Amino acid sequence: MLLITALALVVGGFGSLAALALLRLIGLVTNLVFYQRFNSALIAPGAVHHPWWLVLGAPVLGGLVVGVMARYGSEKIRGHGMPEAIEAILTGGSRVQPKVAVLKPVSAAISIGTGGPFGAEGPIIMTGGAIGSILAQLLHLTANERKTLLVSGAAAGMAATFNSPLAAILLAVELLLFEWRPRSFVPVVAAVAVATVCRGYLLGTTPVFPVSAAGLHLTPTLDVLAAVVGLTGGALAVTATWLVYRAEDAFGKLPFHWMWWPAIGGLIIGLGGLIEPRALGVGYDVIDQLLTGRATLGLIIGILTVKTLIWALSLGSGTSGGVLAPVFMIGGALGAWEGMLFPHAIPGFWAILGLAAVVGGVMRSPLTGVIFTLELTHAWGALLPLVVSATAAYALSALVLKRSVLTEKIARRGLHLTREYSTDPLE
Repeated sequence: MLLITALALVVGGFGSLAALALLRLIGLVTNLVFYQRFNSALIAPGAVHHPWWLVLGAPVLGGLVVGVMARYGSEKIRGHGMPEAIEAILTGGSRVQPKVAVLKPVSAAISIGTGGPFGAEGPIIMTGGAIGSILAQLLHLTANERKTLLVSGAAAGMAATFNSPLAAILLAVELLLFEWRPRSFVPVVAAVAVATVCRGYLLGTTPVFPVSAAGLHLTPTLDVLAAVVGLTGGALAVTATWLVYRAEDAFGKLPFHWMWWPAIGGLIIGLGGLIEPRALGVGYDVIDQLLTGRATLGLIIGILTVKTLIWALSLGSGTSGGVLAPVFMIGGALGAWEGMLFPHAIPGFWAILGLAAVVGGVMRSPLTGVIFTLELTHAWGALLPLVVSATAAYALSALVLKRSVLTEKIARRGLHLTREYSTDPLE
């Protein structure tokens, strides 16, 4: 365990560098395509008005490039990254090809930078995991040790991207490790700790979406309404998951090679961008507006409808990009809309509950959803309503759908994965 922990410290450092490189690459592609300038700062594609042909054509071109990279580089870059990481752990002996460590972030940067409504977290999970796996392969470690370093790299990349160490650890435990043992838990925590410290020097230590909880006074009414937000968030999560896989089924019936599917997904993105330009790209600026109570009704409705549709339909095309940032935005928009009907608590209160609810419903990871929301916003006073909201969404999703957006993809590859665990403590 001590050797693997020492190696995990190295993996954590490289994971933070990979996160920085991916964010800078996304910013570079976005600036080159939409603003015709050489700059790596993250900026929204829809921050200013663009010609219609650019909004429509950029995602199509990006989809074409991703399709070619997937066909002639590695098919493993298709999708949002987490199912691929889980599959590598379960069936691939936690081995990831070195070329995936390069192709996945590059393809994701092209997809997102040309307007794709995706997040950076799925690709960084795959990239960070590839770093850990490659190191383990070079040192000829065992399968369990490879798994530990793969998950360490994945969690490190997540922690560095969002400044969310505890959520990254929970994500590793709930989704990737498939065990609760010191031999894996300790190295993962070590990698996450190093990545978080490095993140402070590379990207800063402030929360990504700060929300002030000063003046928040919780009442039984707010807790009951938190359950309502959770149920509606769960319903939205079920709808979005259903759309993703209905889109995947529809693309699978097309009479030509899957290499061309991301370009069609790009056309869907471009059409949506013409309706609501702010639905394009990662959308951190929009998430910030939603969580701080500054979003207009027009923006809220536009994100709820356009973002949900273009994200779900284009993700079904097999392009490259993550699910968490879109889920943050969609959940925040739902909560912000409900906040116009519910009693006022603090600015953004209902939006952060909606975010946690949709994450809990889509990912089927309610604890990760709660802690992610708290670390993203530092609204620690909202803990109980967040737990209620995320759990209600998780319960509804579990009752209605057999699988989550992650495990459904794996099941379609012939692996029926359970997310429910039990153990005999007397063994």
